[in-house]
Amino acid sequence: MANPYLPSWEYIPDGEPRVFGDRVYVYGSHDCPESTQYCDYKLRVWSAPLNDLSHWVCHGDVFHTKPDMEHFSSVDWTDNPLYAPDVIEKDGKYYLYFYILCADGGVAVSDSPTGPFELLSRYKRPENTGEEFCEYGIFVDPGVLVDEGKVYIYCGFTRSYMVQLNPENMYEVLEGTYIDNIIPVEEPFRFYEACSPRRVKDTYYLIYSPLNGSCLDYATSDSPTGPFDYRGTIVDNSLEYPGGNDHGSICNINGQWYIFYHRMTNNTDKSRRGCVEKIQILPDGTIPQVEMTSLGFEEALSPYEKNDAERACVLIGGNYITEQFPWSHPIIENCHQCVVGYKYFEFGEKNTTRSLTLNFLVRIYQTGIINIYIDHYKDGLQIGMINLKEEQISEEFTWVTTEVLCVEGRHSLYFVFESEEKSGNIADLEQFIFTMKNVRGE
Repeated sequence: MANPYLPSWEYIPDGEPRVFGDRVYVYGSHDCPESTQYCDYKLRVWSAPLNDLSHWVCHGDVFHTKPDMEHFSSVDWTDNPLYAPDVIEKDGKYYLYFYILCADGGVAVSDSPTGPFELLSRYKRPENTGEEFCEYGIFVDPGVLVDEGKVYIYCGFTRSYMVQLNPENMYEVLEGTYIDNIIPVEEPFRFYEACSPRRVKDTYYLIYSPLNGSCLDYATSDSPTGPFDYRGTIVDNSLEYPGGNDHGSICNINGQWYIFYHRMTNNTDKSRRGCVEKIQILPDGTIPQVEMTSLGFEEALSPYEKNDAERACVLIGGNYITEQFPWSHPIIENCHQCVVGYKYFEFGEKNTTRSLTLNFLVRIYQTGIINIYIDHYKDGLQIGMINLKEEQISEEFTWVTTEVLCVEGRHSLYFVFESEEKSGNIADLEQFIFTMKNVRGE
């Protein structure tokens, strides 16, 4: 499954990936396409079999802070939005750690990783500790680690915390375990939010969002209680793309490591969709930074199948992906010098006896040009262009075609928009597909 890896109508940011049994599960917040606030009042679970990452299944809404037609509220002390959760397994039970905006969070439990989760307890902390402890008792963006019989929870917003929980009940904070600034706010760490712990062999990783918000950085230690050393950035969702806050984690699936993160849509940072990239963990424990791509779990995209415009990983110039219908997510506001880009397509072996045609599904607003490049939108090879004519201007989407140079091998692909007016939307892009034919027309 390419990025975004869930169905086009689903918005799951802050994804925490967990492998339980023969499936990978993603636990995250829930956004709405036209939301004016971060997150919804429910949590939803998705999973896929480890041997088929192209088929994701929705297990429904598993926890709520507001009742709906099918569910009661899971809590009785607030109806505020639910933020980024985490789920861990211990002794055959699955524990959901949740954060509620400006209210106490807590722990819910289920016999299944698919939920539904029933409230176990709010967090309980020692009385009279005298510590400034997670403002107002709130655990922001909890990330949980079960390690050698102990349970650690990491959290924080603009400042990080860590405590140990009683493994007998999974919600009681153990006295004397509170550590402030487990990840410092000073350079080079610059902690902001989104704690997510993982253990890889004998190294403890803490993935988090630094002060600029668009990155996922990481620090490592030889102990779950630190101290942690800053190691670098794993992914940045703002590189040649409309960026915003980020939250996610790493996961090993079938021997391949991935970073789960999210991207922005609908011209807002409150409408986020889950994405994933392959990463490497080197022998010295470092994770080289990866670029955003359109690939998701795929090795390469096929140019000879219909490709939805929403797979773009490069958007430059103010254009953006929007939801017009649950099944339609075009890229709109493609004005003069806007760029739409994809990484990566596998065109196969070059065949000199065939010609290549690019077919666009577009809604045209004014005359203009779409230049087509591979490898880079400035100094790459231009393989073709399409003229958008006055007679093609329409309120409906229509297919337009152009002959392009035959291409072989693996390439990124870019569309660069131009107009003589140099202002206003030129065309909305919905889909595209390359086709081949014999040069003799046979």
